Amino acid sequence: MKIADISQRTLAYADLNLLKRAVANNVFGRWGQPRTLPKKKSATITFRRYAALSSDPVVLLEGVTPAGQNRSYTDYTCTLHQYGDFIKFTDVIRDIAEDPILNDNIEALGQQADEMMDKMRFGVLKAGSNKLLANGTVRTDVNSVPTRDLFRTAVRILEAQKAKYLQEMIQGGSKINTFPIPSAYIGVCHTDLRPDLERCSGWKDVSEYAVNMGSIPGEMGSLGMVRFVGNTNCVPFADGGGLKATNGVLSTGGTQADVYPIIVISKDAYGVVPLAGANAMETLISNPSASDSDPLAQRGSQGWKGWNGCVILNDAWLLRVEVAVKG
Repeated sequence: MKIADISQRTLAYADLNLLKRAVANNVFGRWGQPRTLPKKKSATITFRRYAALSSDPVVLLEGVTPAGQNRSYTDYTCTLHQYGDFIKFTDVIRDIAEDPILNDNIEALGQQADEMMDKMRFGVLKAGSNKLLANGTVRTDVNSVPTRDLFRTAVRILEAQKAKYLQEMIQGGSKINTFPIPSAYIGVCHTDLRPDLERCSGWKDVSEYAVNMGSIPGEMGSLGMVRFVGNTNCVPFADGGGLKATNGVLSTGGTQADVYPIIVISKDAYGVVPLAGANAMETLISNPSASDSDPLAQRGSQGWKGWNGCVILNDAWLLRVEVAVKG
């Protein structure tokens, strides 16, 4: 049951506040191409990417119809999974606790839902095949910190693949809409990288932005055409790099460098099922109620569940930059 002896008004309040909390710090959900979950809750959703038309010059001859082109496309299937969790509480807590248990639990569950979906998306995106290493040819070589030239190379790689700058951000809420941001690629990385990025030549801190530039929630600053957003869910590959040596880079085990992935995103690089969309998430609240398993009505619960998914639509438009971090 979705509800046990609790009013629809209270449930609507819980749904709204859970979603508010869940999307407040949502990071990777902001720039994916969105698809809403269908009413019948199919386990798969299809994203379609159309190939660009050839722009080779076509000289028209008098009275001769040109060959024309057929539009081609590729379908990408995203398999959805259901996620969720719940908190148990007792009738004693409900009856005598001074704290607003319902509100506190909703806040905690919303935060959990946000982080769970973000970690799922990070897991999908960091597995992309398009990569750029700070040094060496494989991850086990990496022990260098980021530089301005590294991100100049990243921009050149993406531009060579005609990857478009991002110009809007998905605003999560009870309805999905977008709002504009200045054109740029977005680099999402762990906040451990902030000091190294600030040491890069040409770094522009978010506090220095012009008013009309607008900042993105969690944004740290920019280097050229890459704007950086901090996200602690972007965990490093512990001891995954080269020898720490005398570089002074962070190392979990003390010998090999930890390797930090920076996900550089362009428009339509990947697709997501929005956290706040039709049938995407529901709140479940059960007050203590007498039953065969709980004859004295001593136990209740609050929880959430929802369907979600993420899929890379074009590897060439999503770049994983791997670096070490100064200790």
